[in-house]
Amino acid sequence: MPASKSAAAPHIDPSLTAYIADFVVATRASSIPADVAHLGKRSVLDGLGLALAGSASETGHITRRYLNALDIANEKGSTVIGSTLRLPARFAAFANGISIHADDYDDTQLAVAKDRVYGLLTHPTAPALAAVLAVAERDQRSGRDLMTAYQVAVEVECKIAEAISPRHYQEGFHSTATCGTIGAAAGTANLLGLDRETTRRALSLGASQAAGLRENFGTMTKPFHAGRAAESGVVAAEMTALGFSASPIGLEADRGFFRAAGGGYSPEMISGKLGQPWTFAFPGVSIKPHPSGSLTHPGMSVMAELIRRHDLRPERVKRVAVGTNHNMPNALIHHRPKNELQAKFSMEFCMAILLLERKAGLEQFTDAVVNRPDVQALLQRVHFGVHPEAEAAGFDKMTTIIEIELDDGKVLKGSADFGKGSPANPMSDKELFHKFRECAAWGGLGRDAAQRIIDLVWKIDDLANATELTRLLSVKSST
Repeated sequence: MPASKSAAAPHIDPSLTAYIADFVVATRASSIPADVAHLGKRSVLDGLGLALAGSASETGHITRRYLNALDIANEKGSTVIGSTLRLPARFAAFANGISIHADDYDDTQLAVAKDRVYGLLTHPTAPALAAVLAVAERDQRSGRDLMTAYQVAVEVECKIAEAISPRHYQEGFHSTATCGTIGAAAGTANLLGLDRETTRRALSLGASQAAGLRENFGTMTKPFHAGRAAESGVVAAEMTALGFSASPIGLEADRGFFRAAGGGYSPEMISGKLGQPWTFAFPGVSIKPHPSGSLTHPGMSVMAELIRRHDLRPERVKRVAVGTNHNMPNALIHHRPKNELQAKFSMEFCMAILLLERKAGLEQFTDAVVNRPDVQALLQRVHFGVHPEAEAAGFDKMTTIIEIELDDGKVLKGSADFGKGSPANPMSDKELFHKFRECAAWGGLGRDAAQRIIDLVWKIDDLANATELTRLLSVKSST
């Protein structure tokens, strides 16, 4: 049975916050269609691998040093993935949300409306999974309970991101930070079994904490956004569970989230739409094949195919022109990157590294590689801007048009609306397993433990206790 039945509000109440709360409270594991459940498992496995990889980043090291200094470690706490540290749930959610997003390798939401910005709406798994995993582990909840709460968190997060006016993102808010906070609150509320009115307050308290600026793209603050969103969601649900008060209409009110953060919203994008269909089913969620901003991926797919088809060598390339709609350069802001974080938001780097190494994985996105003389030299030959055909295609696509001029005057061309990993060209389960193993190894986890995690996630609904999974995610680290 589709989850639309669980989303129907049993109360007559015009409030949008009430409608969302009804969905959060009513949704059960049986509400989630089998295809949606499977896609959720794929993103959870992806997220756990990214948490392991991200724990090995400098962002992860600094986060753990900060948390260690708070002297709040507790052997009964929740796991900080990629370490032996255990902390109160809110702080474990903070650390794990940061790690999942640290390499900008995590999944991305697609858009429906043409004025929304594909791939720029939110990274759903980082705040959603980090929040509910920490609480589920602490409370020794089942794998089925964990996955239900995760699905609720992702659905609320994505539908809110779709509904808010495009101004929200275009003028500087980072949707993963803002909408992710509300989604994390929703998922945690579902897991804690909060009632309708308490959940309304949790959503409002989450919305009051929502913050994050895109000016910080290409710095450690971008993954901080995801971690803080996860933590804030946990705080919102747990505080309201204790009786903390908040507005019951904090999302749609004149002084509420949608108006303050976006100047308004499109009610038809969310009212009656939770679970009808589920976002995982349509328009879908992309799982990334490269640790870079999702807007680079259609172009990277085109470039990889041109390299393969024509056996391209960098010394033969005179000039590369990359054209997109105007929202994409507005996010890919680092044209001459000097470190790995900037490189993730550099179309120029992504084109250059594929030409030089024919791959673009974790080992390519390092400060040392970015600053290699051959990389910096090739960056000068890549030009990135707006193309009228891409602009006309609409913002629900990431249309990318590439022209490569060779040293003999020949010009190679290619284009794509979507990249590898999108629902239009998804990664297979086998490819996903390969990505997970690489990320786990990057984070210091052994191959046998990685395989056990894959097996457990694939049968997560049968787990009596989420700790069966989280205990495998501890890794001895330097911090």
